[in-house]
Amino acid sequence: MTEKESPILVATNGPLKGERWSLDHPLVMGRESGCDVVIPDRQVSRYHARLTPGTNGVVLEDLGSKNGTHYNGNLLSGQVVLQDGDTLQIAVVQEFQFLSSDATMPLEAEPVRTSRLILDMRARQVWVNQKQMNPPLSAQQFQLIWVLYQNVGQVVTRQDLVSAVWGDEQSAGVTDQALDALIRRLRDRLAAIDPQTNYIVTVRGHGIMLKNPGGS
Repeated sequence: MTEKESPILVATNGPLKGERWSLDHPLVMGRESGCDVVIPDRQVSRYHARLTPGTNGVVLEDLGSKNGTHYNGNLLSGQVVLQDGDTLQIAVVQEFQFLSSDATMPLEAEPVRTSRLILDMRARQVWVNQKQMNPPLSAQQFQLIWVLYQNVGQVVTRQDLVSAVWGDEQSAGVTDQALDALIRRLRDRLAAIDPQTNYIVTVRGHGIMLKNPGGS
């Protein structure tokens, strides 16, 4: 199989944006320098996920990572055979797209579209009720809303939010007050554009949930 015929992995968002790899051999993705795809972020586990090409296609599996691997927006459990155009996300830090060959590579990635709240991970931009948020959110605010956006309609535990925003190494020192303050600032930014909609909901005793009216 030639390189052109091999499936490819394209980094669409995150620190590796624009890079690509030929999937003619297994690829291990993680923070460790010995990985095939090194993602230099503390939220990424040392050995986070693996892509294995075989006769039935390319198999994606999580390697027991702390912050998880997402496949087409859903948290991955077990193994999955990738299809052309599938998206992969490593610890809400690095996003990839799987393509069956070079010929299917898009000219530019499109943001995920929903009717009321729109996030573009590539540009780190947010649209609320068709209005772009300006000035942009801080890095921590964007990371928080991105985690909730990836799990829209589902409760995300406070500990999972802390780990995703601050990373494993610092999460132990993050207080409830620090998370509450970050959530409050994010709510205020959303309310400044769309005061009629309560996007971020606290589910007492369980965690935080994002509601996106008209969204998927």
